[in-house]
Amino acid sequence: MFSIQDRNILRDYVLQLAASDSRVSAGAVVGSLALSDGDRWSDLDLTFAVSDDFSIFDVLEDWTSTIIKKFNATQLFDLPSGASIYRVFLLPDCLQFDLSFTPASKFGATGPKFKALFGKSVEKPYSQPPAAGELFGYAVHHALRARFCIERGRYWHAEYWLSGTRDYALHLACLRRNLPSTQGRGFDDLPSEIHGVFLNTFITTLTRDELLRALGLVIEGLLRETDDIKELAIKVKPQLLEITTAWDA
Repeated sequence: MFSIQDRNILRDYVLQLAASDSRVSAGAVVGSLALSDGDRWSDLDLTFAVSDDFSIFDVLEDWTSTIIKKFNATQLFDLPSGASIYRVFLLPDCLQFDLSFTPASKFGATGPKFKALFGKSVEKPYSQPPAAGELFGYAVHHALRARFCIERGRYWHAEYWLSGTRDYALHLACLRRNLPSTQGRGFDDLPSEIHGVFLNTFITTLTRDELLRALGLVIEGLLRETDDIKELAIKVKPQLLEITTAWDA
């Protein structure tokens, strides 16, 4: 398992790589390490601006070859986001490294977790989390899919949709309390009474009765987190309650 020193060695190497590449005009730390020293388990997220005269993809490919050779890293996946491209690596010691490039004219913070290291950045509006209505809509969709899969006897598939419904309900709970609402980042920081509501929504066996029990509790918890979207929640509440009742064959 990687150490903080291992993470710092990788960081310093990549920053030296940036300093020696004339195509790169700016760089920043993003993610948890942008605002603090992180912890023993924090991964490394670095982002760089590429002069508009050059292709960010060419730079990414060049750096990828170097990083794989130097650290025996594995390229996991790419994630395009607007003008930027993110590439995620995994090192043999389980350290994850997220590397991204953006054209210089569009390089800047999209959120508070951005610490400039060198060069210039542009002012950009911060990316906004999904609105409450959107999260609720996804939750309703997933709850319906869960029930339909239960009726089809597809219990593994039903559990997938059930878990997704719970996640969106918890996202709503985070949003209402000004906690991070994506990727479960705020779940642990929710009040104990919210944890209590959802604690029994995890299934213990993959059976019809257990899935229906858990689905009913998830929907009950979901409806408790709709103060900001009351009109929408009231409109679909009958359908949500119908999902939890017995249906004729």
